[in-house]
Amino acid sequence: MNRTGTIPADAFSLRSPYGRRAIGLSVAAAVGGFLFGFDSSVINGAVDSISQDFALNEVITGFVVAIALLGCAVGAVIAGNLSDRWGRLRVMFLGAIMFFVSSIGAGLAFSPWDLALWRVIGGLGIGIASVVAPAYIAEIAPRQIRGGLASLQQLAITIGIFAALLSDALLANSAGGADNVLWLGLEAWRWMFLVGVIPSAVYGILSFTLPESPRYLLAKGRSDEARAIFARLVPSADLEQTIRELQNAIEADRKNAGVSIRGPVLGLQRIVWVGIILSVFQQFVGINVIFYYSTSLWQSVGFDESDSFTISVVTSITNVLVTLIAIFLVDRVGRKPILLTGSVMMTLSLGLMALCFVFSETDADGAVTLPAPWGPIALVAANVFVVGFGASWGPLVWVLLGEIFPSRIRGKALGVAAGAQWIANFLITISFPAMSSWSLPLTYGMYALFAALSFVYVAWRVPETKGMDIEQTETLFVHRKDAPAAS
Repeated sequence: MNRTGTIPADAFSLRSPYGRRAIGLSVAAAVGGFLFGFDSSVINGAVDSISQDFALNEVITGFVVAIALLGCAVGAVIAGNLSDRWGRLRVMFLGAIMFFVSSIGAGLAFSPWDLALWRVIGGLGIGIASVVAPAYIAEIAPRQIRGGLASLQQLAITIGIFAALLSDALLANSAGGADNVLWLGLEAWRWMFLVGVIPSAVYGILSFTLPESPRYLLAKGRSDEARAIFARLVPSADLEQTIRELQNAIEADRKNAGVSIRGPVLGLQRIVWVGIILSVFQQFVGINVIFYYSTSLWQSVGFDESDSFTISVVTSITNVLVTLIAIFLVDRVGRKPILLTGSVMMTLSLGLMALCFVFSETDADGAVTLPAPWGPIALVAANVFVVGFGASWGPLVWVLLGEIFPSRIRGKALGVAAGAQWIANFLITISFPAMSSWSLPLTYGMYALFAALSFVYVAWRVPETKGMDIEQTETLFVHRKDAPAAS
């Protein structure tokens, strides 16, 4: 190996034992992100069947789809305290159990209300996984490759979305329709939920095979165990510095435990509002409408069920690929140019979709169709929208949320921003069925407006943080009139 000082220069390459071990542990932990993405989109193929079988109106349909997000919000809030008390792995197992039980319950649901209950339980599990998985990766990964490994969480989410939509399509096509009986007297849409037992079981099993987070072990005074784990992840020459830095970080967190995020701007510090607004814009452009309702949407404008499932799968593949592009470009191009470009792409594509639906027609049965050439144009515009979002606002908002908050309030501020994101996601998801039945042009026009406003906000309020130390980035957001108070 080539050496830099006493640490091998290629110690964390894919070929080195340290790199392979860190990547392996991070990939295993990122299964929590896979569950997150899977749960987000698995209901996509079942929405119409649920609505028909349980005779639901648009409002109740939106409620059943969106209610899981409230569970996610609660799970995300409690995950931090639980993982600090019980350890990361026990809480991972708890999340896996919740999603396992939810998958069975939702698949065997006998009414919309017990389906909603199972969705909430699954949401709790996913909310837990959404916090614990990236935290575990950040704590297990050597600092030299922490950024790249942390991005595995977002990649796992997009792969989970793809897997959910692909399994939905395979099950529906095998049965000849999502509402047709497939196996054991159960309709295909029920098997879409039941398939979730597989990734949840894998995640639960992995929680017994992974080593505990060294940070948790050090915080509990189990330094010998933490040292033994890190000895397999970092070269011996770097071991003591790694342990020392982590102990200093734990001590700093203890000192800052009572620090408040309260401030002069509507009760919060200005920087916290930046995180909240970025999180809300990420959801208010309507991206989850594509991943929750796209199969229903394409059927409503003239595509048959099989083609609608295929389109949804292709869209999810596109999302995975452009996320890889974003991971590649973020440290080369910078955060702000990518966000601004994404906002432009989303604004134009959503505006075009709104225009397409102006020309929609309704037949005698009340079915909406898009005459040529507007159907294909809407399809292309939707995929351009996914490209614009997936290569920018999808992953980069999480990058910024991890960078802009000072360490003394990072945990609390991230919790508030993530909570805002879940609530915004819930509002968009629950409102779409009713809004789309009222006016699709106005619905997509509203999303286009938010996309345009996201461009204005980033250009006006968000500085570039590429290449900066995390503790330096907060200085970019301090206003002159705030400086005296800060000092």
